[in-house]
Amino acid sequence: MNEALRILHLEDEPDFSSLVRSLLEKEGVSAELVLVSTRAEFEGALERETFDIVLADYLLPGYTGIDALQFFRKQYRETPFLLISGTIGEEAAIESLRAGATDYVLKHWPDRLVPALRRAVQEATERKQRRQAETELHRREKYFRALTENALDILTILTGEGVYLYNSPSLKRVLGYEPRELAGHSAFPFVHPDDLKQAEDAFRQAIENPDRTVQLEFRFRHQDGSWRYLEAIGQSHLGDPEIAGVVINCRDVTDRKLAERDLQDLEEQLRQSQKMEAVGRLAGGVAHDFNNILTVIHGHASLLLQNGSLTGRPARSAQQIAEAAERATALTRQLLAFSRRQVIQPRRLNLNEVVSDMSNMLGCILGEDIALQVNYFPKPAVIQADASMIEQVLLNLSVNARDAMPQGGSLTLSIAVVETQANRRAAHSEARAGKFVCLNVSDRGCGIAPQNLSRIFEPFFTTKEVGKGTGLGLATVYGVVKQSGGYVWVNSEKGRGTTFQVYLPRVLQTAEPLSSPAASNEAPSGSETILLAEDEKDVREIAREFLSLAGYKVLEARDGAAAMEIVRGYQGPIHLLITDMVMPKVGGRELAAQIAELRPEMKVIYMTGYTERSAASNGDSNKAVMLTKPFTRLALARTVSKVLKS
Repeated sequence: MNEALRILHLEDEPDFSSLVRSLLEKEGVSAELVLVSTRAEFEGALERETFDIVLADYLLPGYTGIDALQFFRKQYRETPFLLISGTIGEEAAIESLRAGATDYVLKHWPDRLVPALRRAVQEATERKQRRQAETELHRREKYFRALTENALDILTILTGEGVYLYNSPSLKRVLGYEPRELAGHSAFPFVHPDDLKQAEDAFRQAIENPDRTVQLEFRFRHQDGSWRYLEAIGQSHLGDPEIAGVVINCRDVTDRKLAERDLQDLEEQLRQSQKMEAVGRLAGGVAHDFNNILTVIHGHASLLLQNGSLTGRPARSAQQIAEAAERATALTRQLLAFSRRQVIQPRRLNLNEVVSDMSNMLGCILGEDIALQVNYFPKPAVIQADASMIEQVLLNLSVNARDAMPQGGSLTLSIAVVETQANRRAAHSEARAGKFVCLNVSDRGCGIAPQNLSRIFEPFFTTKEVGKGTGLGLATVYGVVKQSGGYVWVNSEKGRGTTFQVYLPRVLQTAEPLSSPAASNEAPSGSETILLAEDEKDVREIAREFLSLAGYKVLEARDGAAAMEIVRGYQGPIHLLITDMVMPKVGGRELAAQIAELRPEMKVIYMTGYTERSAASNGDSNKAVMLTKPFTRLALARTVSKVLKS
């Protein structure tokens, strides 16, 4: 008792109160004794102050110790109350204890007073401390129960063998199990087989190193059978008798993992798209240079053959040169299709009709061992595209499917009109929302190995034997579809087949007829004056030769600047400008615009080995026409005649 006790003493004999004071001092008890002798004084003191213990005489004039006890216990349930009497009998003593007295002391045994007082105060202090401890324990239990029951994470305790001792209620919200369902079961059978060894190793490390926390990420089977990604941190408390387990905190990170995977897929698609774009620019540049060369080769070969003076071996050589130039021209067209720089003539096409017209040819190409099934859309499936390019797509995809089924099989072509949602971008970076005509080309062949899927649209990439493919078929498909405003998606499983899905923007207008009037094989002629601007000397010479043979008067210019000098100095009419698109200093479009200011009546033909945009983009579509390289004498003559007569 370090602090002074505050004692309320109800006693009508002052001498006995003095005796109590002396006994306390003798026993070394520091106390502040407040003496009251009547009911009013007793009750008034309790209203004004608080006391550590009450000493009350059993019998006072007009007031008893039992009356005082009953009043006192209404307000103070735990404060000690000692009855003191000189005449209390056993029966009265028992009654006082039942009424709530802590103890009683006889006046003729005063030496019992201080020990009884000490014991009463000590027991009251212990009761108070115990009650405070219980209150704090209850508060902490309530606090931690709220934490575990409302936490997003799962709190788990396992035995040293990995058996569940405890799971927080969040287990139900995260993994679908009631905590009691897993009690007594091992945790490891619920771990994904591919992550099991890693989980077992981490658990063993936690047990062997109780002073360390161990982190782990693994997949756990949800109650519905799906797999959830969990991020766990655990520590062994097997040596703590109050826990005796391995404590693990698990957090569900499935959404984050899926988002990271989607981001990685999009990044990979972006890298692939950028790579394809770079390869496309390279392919377009190469094709442009080849087309200039092929224009010269094919042109001179045709002049030799049309001359009629060659016979025998020289004639066969000239013919072989012309045929080789044609094959090389086909290759450069495929490169240009991939790089999306091919000059196209888009029309409104009903894809049902295009596929129907191609079905007989495709049947012959596929052979008797492959069954062709075509599923048409019940209504017109109209797109805006170049018919020959779409036919090339069908042909290349069908040949690709045929080569994937050397033992025979089936090829299905299906046409549908679909509406894609904006969230399809999560599956394909080039997808966009809108209505599309979808061409599905599905085979039951050998499939494509996963490591090759990202490269199948690259030019010259092929898994076929040497001499059995150029590697330009799917590259052509990719370029044509992109240039037509669509995108292509492939799904393949090794050994089970491949499906190509070609999405082309749907057009609501009516389709145009596929067939066009047959053109004459006779080269038209004329006598008009033509200004020819071309920086490649050999190409300029063969074009001049073709035009001169057709009867036209040709004014030659090695570049745009020379052409402008001719326009300013030539006094007669110039009916037509034929200009290369790409020339040093002054390009074809700029040259045509400058000439239009001086001779607005002059018409224009652009020569190009590739194009990134049509002439219409510069506002001169009414007078400008594209002529793609390499061109034949007949193609040049027809184009010139058509433009001059338009």
